[in-house]
Amino acid sequence: MRTFTVKEIIDATGGILLSGDESNEVYRVCTDSRKAGPGDLFFALKGENNDGHNYLAQVLESGCRTIVVSDESKVPKQAFQAQPGDADIISTEDTTAALQRLSAYYLDSLPLTAKIAVTGSVGKTSTRDMLYYALSTTFRTGRNPKNFNNGFGLPLSIMDFAPDTEAAVLEMGMSAAGEIEKLARLARPDIAIITNIGISHIENLGSREGILKAKLEITSCFDENSVLIINADNDMLTPENVNGPYRVVTVGSGSDCDYRISDVCDSGDKGVEYNLHCGDREYAVKLPVPGAHNAVNSALAVAAAEIAGVSPDKAIRGLEHAELTEKRLNIKNKGRIKVIDDTYNACPDSMKSAINTLMATEKEADGRRIAILGDMLELGGESEKAHLEIGRYAGEKGTDLLIAVGEAAEGYARGAEAMKDMRKDRVRYYADKETLLKDISGMINQGDVVLVKASRSMFLEEVVKEILKDK
Repeated sequence: MRTFTVKEIIDATGGILLSGDESNEVYRVCTDSRKAGPGDLFFALKGENNDGHNYLAQVLESGCRTIVVSDESKVPKQAFQAQPGDADIISTEDTTAALQRLSAYYLDSLPLTAKIAVTGSVGKTSTRDMLYYALSTTFRTGRNPKNFNNGFGLPLSIMDFAPDTEAAVLEMGMSAAGEIEKLARLARPDIAIITNIGISHIENLGSREGILKAKLEITSCFDENSVLIINADNDMLTPENVNGPYRVVTVGSGSDCDYRISDVCDSGDKGVEYNLHCGDREYAVKLPVPGAHNAVNSALAVAAAEIAGVSPDKAIRGLEHAELTEKRLNIKNKGRIKVIDDTYNACPDSMKSAINTLMATEKEADGRRIAILGDMLELGGESEKAHLEIGRYAGEKGTDLLIAVGEAAEGYARGAEAMKDMRKDRVRYYADKETLLKDISGMINQGDVVLVKASRSMFLEEVVKEILKDK
């Protein structure tokens, strides 16, 4: 972020200066009252569980002198005293909308060659990360950190971009219709990627068709010069289903894809190799990240990078250095125990991919391949069927031990036990994580490879920590 004057903030947000000096300057945007300090611009955001207005006294005491509020009655009275060094108080109807407007203003001021938005039911964060590495071979590139992909996180990510940023990679998440459209209108991307249409959030959106429609909001500001890149291996992502006043580029294993993937070799925790065909050109791609599904994610990144001006060979060299955001197929070791930590999120497609990675990972002669799987959430009426399906899949693949944890995860156990080769002693069910934590250390042996995966709110990273804990 560059320096902003209070006047710039007022002009960009449409706010009103209640007290202070328009010539004062700020150097950083902050929304966490515990981290606010001198030189910061604090937005008092209202969330589901917290209201930043309740911490204004603490913010001012920490030395932060510029605040954006929507409820001026909660501003400490002493902040309005007209003395040098007193607070700059900016009033606006909606502090979240004000933050979004300021980030849009800042994004428009950057010397950008490309703005690329990424969304999808699964794979969007991994694709974002790989696209960042592909573009960074040529451009000064900015991206969202961690899972900052919503109405709060995206604008905060943008405000952290360096003033000389040339390419922006903007992940956009959602749980309901209309959310991606707001983000797209904020960022106005030139290029967009849709990685997948699954059943995540089907509870809110009703059907996969509803999910597709919500994801296509990413094209809300597109024109004839814009490009939408799709994973054509996904049954919902066909040129007919995503047609619009923009160019569509297809990526996948089909012979008619613009970027075609072939000869995928999954080496488990050692990574993935495949061939990528772009017209009459062919490239050998070697990824240092696990998961065969990352072949298509990385190919989507190469396609977007080439459209933005980076040659495929350069983009592929960038992918060789890719590191994925933590808790996405992150490999951790303790002695001869290997843990695949994929505890950030879960849906049927990503569950199957993670199980495939587990089964492709080499184990020691005395070791087992163990899957610890927690609930997949927000699947609505599809939940029971989906959990049964994943249990059967784990059994078909030959998992040595399946440990199911959570209320819905009972379906994993039933699905696995229905497989004729999956004896009951190879399936264990725990109704809650706390009970599993008491037993887990005695269930894992040296030489084992262990996959731990669930929806984020199951907090199964605690199981990972327990497995890796020094005894």
